[in-house]
Amino acid sequence: MTQLTIAAIRFAFPQACDFARHWGRAVALMGVCSAGVCFLALAGTVYAQQAERAVSTVPNLDYSYSNLPTQPVGPDDLLALSVYDSPELTRTVRVDADGNIRLPMLKDPIQVRGMVPSQLESAIAKALTRGNVLVDPIVTVTIVEYQSRPVNVVGAVKNPLVFQATRPIPLLDAIARAGGMREDAGSDIVVSKEVVRDGKPARITQTIPVRKLIDNADPALNVLLHGGEEVLVPEALKIYVVGNVKKPGAYPVKNDEETTILQLLALSEGLTPYSAKVAYVYRRSPGGTKTEVPVPLSKIMKRQSPDVPLQANDILYVPDNNGKRLTAETLDRIAGLGTTTATDYIIWH
Repeated sequence: MTQLTIAAIRFAFPQACDFARHWGRAVALMGVCSAGVCFLALAGTVYAQQAERAVSTVPNLDYSYSNLPTQPVGPDDLLALSVYDSPELTRTVRVDADGNIRLPMLKDPIQVRGMVPSQLESAIAKALTRGNVLVDPIVTVTIVEYQSRPVNVVGAVKNPLVFQATRPIPLLDAIARAGGMREDAGSDIVVSKEVVRDGKPARITQTIPVRKLIDNADPALNVLLHGGEEVLVPEALKIYVVGNVKKPGAYPVKNDEETTILQLLALSEGLTPYSAKVAYVYRRSPGGTKTEVPVPLSKIMKRQSPDVPLQANDILYVPDNNGKRLTAETLDRIAGLGTTTATDYIIWH
């Protein structure tokens, strides 16, 4: 073999030449083959094998699903099934409302509710064997999406939402996904879930105090949500103030806190001029009737009478002191008439 022939081979098949340098057998073949034909055949074979290995490393994008955290499956969950050497059985399948899936060539459905992927693989393999579809099938199951584990966060949160609990999620994380609680949120969070007891559906409810959950950071109250729960953040109860205050309206009151007359006046930015000395609290009794409770407002403001606690849904009415208002209006009118006219006004009136 001439030097020109060897140079040509090295230029055309550099990978084959590297292979030859590491294997003495290939070098020996170069000496045996006078025209270099055998070496070309060997180099072509090596190059083809390397190219084949390079192609085989590319993943099959049709079935390269990302597996979600392991959770028992339920209705509407989407599964990806891969059966070795059986492309007709490799597919995605959604769990029906009864917790079953159906596969081609199988007469009966496969019950999969409550199973994790490893259990699904065994159940599907047994079903294919019993149905005489395959002798010893190798099945792989991954979870494409969960639809059977909704968590519903509603009420006094900034962004109510429903999301799937792909893994157990703490209560505070669920509220954070909803943007947190609003300013008018109440002092309790209610977590409820449908369960089956003695073959009958039942609903269990847990009331969690916000102050103990957040301020005291009690980890026992930061319950884990597994899906199927409803997290309700009720709005706080309100106390209403109307009449001669600067900012009438409804103000939230916490169940575990006491709100008094002075606190409510502070929230409503204080009294306006000409407010009466006595205010009234309208309160609904347990029987449904409304009662009117007079409040010595002037004495409370002067600290001559104790502050009065209020209850949720109370209405504080601060009436107008008509006599004081008329006197002030008369003085304003006199001041606008001038000195001479004002004297005449006083004489004649």
